[in-house]
Amino acid sequence: MSEFVDQDLGGARFERADVRNADFSQVLLNDARMHQVDLSGAEIRGSRLHGARLIGVELCDVEITGEIENVTVNGVDIGPLVEAELNRLMPDRAKMRPHDVAGLREAWAILERLWEETIEHARALPPESLHVRVAGEWSFVETLRHLNFASAAWVGRMLLGEPSPWHPLDLPWDEAPGWEGVPWDREARPDLDTVLDVRRSRQAMVAGVIESLTDDQLASTVSRTEPGWPQLEDFPVRECLLIVLNEEWEHRRYAERDLAAVEASTAG
Repeated sequence: MSEFVDQDLGGARFERADVRNADFSQVLLNDARMHQVDLSGAEIRGSRLHGARLIGVELCDVEITGEIENVTVNGVDIGPLVEAELNRLMPDRAKMRPHDVAGLREAWAILERLWEETIEHARALPPESLHVRVAGEWSFVETLRHLNFASAAWVGRMLLGEPSPWHPLDLPWDEAPGWEGVPWDREARPDLDTVLDVRRSRQAMVAGVIESLTDDQLASTVSRTEPGWPQLEDFPVRECLLIVLNEEWEHRRYAERDLAAVEASTAG
């Protein structure tokens, strides 16, 4: 098997080449031109397709999960259609982008209620099943560890000013570049209650910030320039909290999907 590691192949030409089952990781394909290529069965994760144009393609039995904005299919921008349908299917979803503190408090209360239901669902399964990764996605325990990381980053660090608010079990996203001093133990297998102890403290932290927040503060910005992540200047306070809401909402949805799959496999 050929390996190309840390090589510049810019401008290379591949014609009538067979790269089936190839693994591309941290590869730049900006402005690449593909003609009559077969991507059947391809899996693309954590990647950018900004400005991509797919013309004369066959897009059948395709699953897309991610941020959809200004995506035109056969002349129709499907982003608003997808958003409207998701909000119709899940009415509480529309409340996850509040513009004032009252809406923020309502959204957080909804998330706390929904997550209580999901935790009960998880507790009904064998403990070892909470470490099962469905289709390469995070296990249930890993999902909670990532949400702990998100709250620490966007509330603990950005809003409360803690330079290093991490717990050893916090888990960044898979494609994160990695930062000195930020934990990232993908192989850890803590039990549910251990992770929930951290989660409860993080939830209380977020709830406390939301409870004390004023509308003027929500409309302000914050800067964190010390080493670490996030490292941003004049970043909106509202966006910090919207990121947490989005993480909580979307990962609960994924968690419920995967718990159902695990449940079905154990029952079978």
